[in-house]
Amino acid sequence: MNYDIVFLLEESSIKNVLEELLPKLIPPEISYKCISHQGKQDLAKSIPRKLKAFKNSSPNTKFIIVHDQDSHDCQKLKKDLGEICQNASDAQVLIRIICHELESWFLGDLAAVAKAYNLNSLGQKQNKSKYREPDQLNSAKQELTKLVKEYYAGTHSKQIAPHLFLTENKSL
Repeated sequence: MNYDIVFLLEESSIKNVLEELLPKLIPPEISYKCISHQGKQDLAKSIPRKLKAFKNSSPNTKFIIVHDQDSHDCQKLKKDLGEICQNASDAQVLIRIICHELESWFLGDLAAVAKAYNLNSLGQKQNKSKYREPDQLNSAKQELTKLVKEYYAGTHSKQIAPHLFLTENKSL
């Protein structure tokens, strides 16, 4: 099948969120596919194969690579991913680095987390200084686990994503 856009994603939790949000953002006449990977190394190894394969079967496909920053230097990470893409293909690729972790975005919308876990008082914590700028936290995943004891990134992103309110999120 031909796709207008292919999202190459570091992990399944990002795919869970995008599959919830993209239908609200992308017009139905634009076809897209989200492909998750088993972490950073798997994504990096997969990029050349995917770019070449889609160039043969769907030459007009554009790609968006989504990768967590974690502890990497954001600009170097983006440059390294760009070099992998350039060495593999002349496909149009947009690289987006998530500030620290996907969980920073969840912490930027504590009302969504509160709805997902039925924790009514959690949304009120959004006004605390550390949640007003969640991208400044060193370990958003750890912080989210403190707030929601049963949080597990691999599956719980599906639970939170339907409640995210894009325009009010405190994360960049």
